Amino acid sequence: MAALSNSNHRLFMAALAMCLPSSSIIVSQESQRPFECDGLAVYQQLPMVTVLPETLFQVQDVLRLCSEHGVPLVPRGAGTSLCAGAMPHAHGVLLVMTKFDQILHIDQDTASARVQPGVRNLALSEAAAPLGLYYAPDPSSQIACTIGGNVAENSGGVHCLKYGLTVNNLLQVTMVTVAGELVTFGGDGLDEPSMDLLSLVAGSEGLLGVVVEIKVKLLPRAPRVQVLMAAFDNVISAGDAVAALIGQGIIPAGLEMMDHLAIKAAEDFVKVGYPTDAQALLICELDGTDAEVEDQLAAVSACFSDHGSYQIRVAKDAQEAAALWQGRKSAFPAVGSISPDYYCMDGTIPRGQVAHVLTRIRELSQHYGLAVANVFHAGDGNLHPLILFDASIEGQLDQAEALGGDILTLCVDVGGTITGEHGVGLEKMPQMPYQFGDAELAQFRRLKAAFDPSDLLNPGKGIPTLKYCQEYRSLQHA
Repeated sequence: MAALSNSNHRLFMAALAMCLPSSSIIVSQESQRPFECDGLAVYQQLPMVTVLPETLFQVQDVLRLCSEHGVPLVPRGAGTSLCAGAMPHAHGVLLVMTKFDQILHIDQDTASARVQPGVRNLALSEAAAPLGLYYAPDPSSQIACTIGGNVAENSGGVHCLKYGLTVNNLLQVTMVTVAGELVTFGGDGLDEPSMDLLSLVAGSEGLLGVVVEIKVKLLPRAPRVQVLMAAFDNVISAGDAVAALIGQGIIPAGLEMMDHLAIKAAEDFVKVGYPTDAQALLICELDGTDAEVEDQLAAVSACFSDHGSYQIRVAKDAQEAAALWQGRKSAFPAVGSISPDYYCMDGTIPRGQVAHVLTRIRELSQHYGLAVANVFHAGDGNLHPLILFDASIEGQLDQAEALGGDILTLCVDVGGTITGEHGVGLEKMPQMPYQFGDAELAQFRRLKAAFDPSDLLNPGKGIPTLKYCQEYRSLQHA
């Protein structure tokens, strides 16, 4: 998409100044540096201009203006996403929604909350806590990530195994279209009589509109929560234990796995008492009534022991449980402390393939000569391999990207997907034609065009063009 001519650029900027106060418009390169990338910092781009609206009308005016002038627009929340989905467009507007940070209403009777998109994930649960409620989706970045960003990426987290991804906890989403119109999907009930467009919006990565208000389900706190940790001397046994546990019909509130490199890094980083000799660690959370938790605790412990766990540690109180989770949720920064750079992948696989895929990842790691730390939501098969590299060494970033691509195609080969919660963005575009056929990708493009016929919203992300796919297919057959 070409840049505006000098005269059109002046006209656009003058019109933009009529929509927003000067304090909400950032034009200097230096001031825009904090917005040049999201959490995947290997992809960077300065926008033409950054705006931080404060009102719904300002958002609508900016979108109308972009639509009128044919200017691309990229919505952005906290920028914690990991797929370059929030990376700006060089000739476009970056619309930063962080000032929309109000919890509008928490309704105890209906166990729901209305929030603006800039509300932090953790802040919602903190606000609901005095009412005995909480918001279930809890990405590792929940202290910083926003509900609007969670909707854009359909984020999950530790508790998605039992309580679902963001899409499973949404009741209603209000968004502004590229034409500046306000539309609402969903309602107050659990289902709507019309087409389920709410599920289409979840995970749409800013390609269809700009979310301005969200209504979510809240859950009551369980009477009892119990956390246990199980150590294994190989990842295959731990993977088999996960498959066996779910096969028994036991659905924990959370079930996470870490391999040896991740365990060692996390323990050195936060010192929570992880066994650093373990080759794999499972952290399991059970919730429910006392009787339910006691029964499940016995069954889980037996299952893990039967599959080779040599140490099972049951948290004796809430403080110890929090410490066990702290290690898992600190895994990403912990790995960052042992490597100059790391590249986080996000494939999802069938649970029965965990042991096979981890073995294959180890082989790929040896082939490329790059270490991989594995941290993932074991219960639902959402892998987060962290590829360690040094960007200052020529060629290592390319090698890390190649290794990451091989991991994603491996996920597809075993019946999984190229993303679980991070999104496609710019990063996973090369794998989209690998997972989807031409007819499916054409349908994605038609859906995008129904909302955004001029392709102004987050262009070049998420859905590869026909030309891109043709070039991909030709390379595959070369």
